[in-house]
Amino acid sequence: MALRLPRDAASVPLIRQMLDGTLRSLGVEPQVRDDIELMLTEACSNVIKHAGPSDDYTVSASVHDHLCVIKVVDNGDGFDPRNVAEPEPGSEHGRGLQIMRALADDIRFTNRQEHGSVVCLEKRLRYAPGAAGQHLMAT
Repeated sequence: MALRLPRDAASVPLIRQMLDGTLRSLGVEPQVRDDIELMLTEACSNVIKHAGPSDDYTVSASVHDHLCVIKVVDNGDGFDPRNVAEPEPGSEHGRGLQIMRALADDIRFTNRQEHGSVVCLEKRLRYAPGAAGQHLMAT
């Protein structure tokens, strides 16, 4: 699935619910869905807060070989994640990259000169016993 969304905080719950509903219908375990939801929320929130000058951004998600791959693409100036300062202990902000790195099985950042950046998050899926996704992905 892929959606172009307005760069507005109201878009985050929408894409989060759509992806969670899809993963739920495949029978993905709740803890894995929660991790994906939080990673997605952080990636989208970072675009809304920091990217510019575009009015929209794109989120795509796919499931292949029991792996969920999420790409969040903005049209801003890009950034270098190595240059993002670590938040102060007790800080209420600035932990998005740490959260994504902690929850994702793999995370990649790609800067496209003057065309924004791509955050690619990957998470291995686990299913409830007898879940549809377990059998669909096996074929």
